[in-house]
Amino acid sequence: MKPYIPDTLPLDGLDYQLLFGLVGDANAELARYDGLLQGIPNPAVMLSPLTTREAVLSSKIEGTQATVDEVLQQEAGLIQQGEKYKDIQEISNYRSALYQANEYLIDYPIRLGFIRELHKILLNSVRGQDKTPGEFRTDQNWIGKAGCPIEEASFVPPDPLRLQEFLQAWENYLDSDDSNFLLQTAVVHAQFELLHPFKDGNGRIGRILIPLFLYQKKQLSQPMFYLSEYLEAHRDEYYQRLKNISENQDWNGWIAFFLQAITHQARENSQRVKEIMALYDEMKIRVHEVTHSQYSVYLLDAIFSRPIFKSSDLVNQFNRDYGIHEKTTPGLLRQLRDADILKILQPASGRRSSVLCFPRLINLAEGKDVV
Repeated sequence: MKPYIPDTLPLDGLDYQLLFGLVGDANAELARYDGLLQGIPNPAVMLSPLTTREAVLSSKIEGTQATVDEVLQQEAGLIQQGEKYKDIQEISNYRSALYQANEYLIDYPIRLGFIRELHKILLNSVRGQDKTPGEFRTDQNWIGKAGCPIEEASFVPPDPLRLQEFLQAWENYLDSDDSNFLLQTAVVHAQFELLHPFKDGNGRIGRILIPLFLYQKKQLSQPMFYLSEYLEAHRDEYYQRLKNISENQDWNGWIAFFLQAITHQARENSQRVKEIMALYDEMKIRVHEVTHSQYSVYLLDAIFSRPIFKSSDLVNQFNRDYGIHEKTTPGLLRQLRDADILKILQPASGRRSSVLCFPRLINLAEGKDVV
């Protein structure tokens, strides 16, 4: 097979009669979702479980096997070795890349150098760390069954000698305004995947770019729109639609699939955000009723941002950040346990502190009862 030569952007010959109806539906659902985002006082705290869920599902598409609650358990020190630990490290890196990206985009637009930095974070100290993290490939790679020669590949990405040229054209397209921002987002994601600029991690970086690009185009008030739940559930079609571009130039089929994904996921995300907001409002009253403490809001934000935690970590955090005496916090946590708001995952033993969790938020993030 010859290396793929990407289509010139912006694309010609799209079926706008087909696509603009889908664009309208997707745009309406995304606008409703962003309206909810704008009403959240502290989205980074309240939507932290959704960010973790996105990291889990995007990594799952690439083969990792871990759940939201396992990621949170690992952060609290309950999982420290084995294959599961390695999977969770990849997920944690993905989430770190998301957070770093959010900070960067406050002041700067998406650039190739920024994408290389994200890639470096993604592959830090995990499987794939030997595949030149943070560097675009200089070798010809290909996609196919494990160990297959290039002659049997299902897809051969662009020649590395022309890769920089194609990447620069892709970056220029990011800065342009196509006929519609959602249609453009579909093209941006697919073209990046087809360029396949890294030796590993292309799918995850490409999915991180979706909310970042929507934020850059001012279609989201926060770069927090996560699509991997739909893409993971429709993984075979996701890959086939991308393959159809390289084999048949079927951009219309890909864009239609992507717009349907946006519509469905925006609706799902909106529902989950409403449920999280309702839980936050309920707990704001309940935690204060239980503790009668001036620190109740700090407690609430802490268990939302880290719904599984070592009690000693929270004691130290409150002492460091708010000057709360280290003997005060354990009493507040005990009151939340007695009120069944928090649950003990691992009891204290000797010098080891207890590990606590906030079951209702974890179960809400997972979409089922796991704690």
